[in-house]
Amino acid sequence: MEPNGGFSLILTSLLWLFPFPGSCQNNSNILVVPVDGSHWVNMEIILKGLHSRGHNLTVMRSIKSWYIPEKSPIYTSIPMKSLEDDIDLNFYDKLLKQHLDFRRKWPSLTSLYQQWDLTDMLATGNKILAKAAMSMFEDKAYMAQLKDGKYDMMLTDPAFPIGVLFAHYLNIPMVFNVRWINNGDSHFAFAPSPLSYVPLSGSNLCDRMTFSERLINMLFYFISVFQQHFVIDPPYRELLDLHFPPGSTMMAMQHAADLWLVRADFVFEFPRPTMPNVVYVGGFQCKPAKQLPTDLEDFVQSSGEHGVVIMSLGTIISALPKETTEMIAAAFAELPQKVIWKYPGEAPSTLGNNTLLVKWFPQNDLLGHPKTRAFVSHGGTNGLYEAIYHGVPVLGLPLLFDQFDNVLRLKAHGAACLLEVATLTKNQFLEALKELLENPTYRNNIKRLSRLHRDKPLSGLDSAIFWIEFVLRHKGAPHLRTEAYAMPWYAYYSIDVAALLFVIIAAILWISVCVLKLLYCKIFNRKDKQE
Repeated sequence: MEPNGGFSLILTSLLWLFPFPGSCQNNSNILVVPVDGSHWVNMEIILKGLHSRGHNLTVMRSIKSWYIPEKSPIYTSIPMKSLEDDIDLNFYDKLLKQHLDFRRKWPSLTSLYQQWDLTDMLATGNKILAKAAMSMFEDKAYMAQLKDGKYDMMLTDPAFPIGVLFAHYLNIPMVFNVRWINNGDSHFAFAPSPLSYVPLSGSNLCDRMTFSERLINMLFYFISVFQQHFVIDPPYRELLDLHFPPGSTMMAMQHAADLWLVRADFVFEFPRPTMPNVVYVGGFQCKPAKQLPTDLEDFVQSSGEHGVVIMSLGTIISALPKETTEMIAAAFAELPQKVIWKYPGEAPSTLGNNTLLVKWFPQNDLLGHPKTRAFVSHGGTNGLYEAIYHGVPVLGLPLLFDQFDNVLRLKAHGAACLLEVATLTKNQFLEALKELLENPTYRNNIKRLSRLHRDKPLSGLDSAIFWIEFVLRHKGAPHLRTEAYAMPWYAYYSIDVAALLFVIIAAILWISVCVLKLLYCKIFNRKDKQE
């Protein structure tokens, strides 16, 4: 059993058996506005926990949703209006191809290109979201339906800000299930973030930076400020002017969240300042492994003492380019280990007898199997936390968005290798994988992270449920929210105080110089008269 494991089990049992004082069980109506894709995976886990506590859940979903079902035993759903130009899953395959082409030609400019591309995506995406939000706000029957729901709280992922708008319109407490807001790491929205040791998302930097790296980090900060004020905010200006008090901004609305459930853990993240209305729940979707299906278990057991390697590229990318896939399959064929590869496409011609292709596999259960030796991953947050939880070293093949930063963090902890997919060769892939499998340092390091990650009095999910119900019981948590958000920038950075002190010091120096000049003139004038 992990350290404190028995205590944690007892405490968790008591948590569910005995309601807290003033418990809001069985009578709270929670409006949920999730984000699709991998974000939905962890939101659904929280919803199952809330449903088991007796809460009534209503999920707003797009009629074109990829993964969020319309009907569910744990919630009712209401349609969120969407537009004809909604993004489909094929968009990400096209985006990846563009990125790989650029990264082959201009590898040193990869980070800047990603930011440029992200800025363009933010501009397009927020225009779509703002139009959809405006159409809902102008639909009086739709808004009346929402008000008639008499919701006690909004639970939303602010990667897309639709939920933020509705929470303010309905005037209900707001809880975020968050890691990223739409222009980067959520920490930069709610906590002091010294640029000298807190790297910006997309910068591919660690917390120990040289002068030139700090300069790059500052550049990425200015890019994020530009994105917020000139790309993200403008599409919502008309909506805010029509339906909200004068001077309302998207950032101010985000700052008004009562609680931030941040999907992060400092065994993975770099240490940094934080705030009292933040609860860290990174890896809350992780759980002990269950028995594998018979066919998978037989395949795993057939690996003998060598064990298995598993590979997955997540939920939004269907496959890598064909030449890259052929190369990876050829490299896998040379391993003594068996390989289970989540791969929906046509089988590569170089596929070896040791490799099993499947369209889906129980990733958490495979990572928790004692015969799993390594995890080849695109670097998605959910998968990396499952690897940490189960202590499996990672070979990272980051493709898009935050995946580069995710793998870099795990590499900085000595628990992962990182490869560039755009220029990947068979030998590079095979050598990195063998290094991961044969060098015990990687496994020892991630086992250490696993022990740290598990050593806590409550699981991430239990903490999330407790604090959500805390907000429900007290109808918000304004006592945890800093007033710094309401301060103008010059007051936040004490520019006005510094300016006043500068004026006072300058005045004292000026007066001192004037007095000295006056004394000097009087003394020398007196000497001249005497002579």
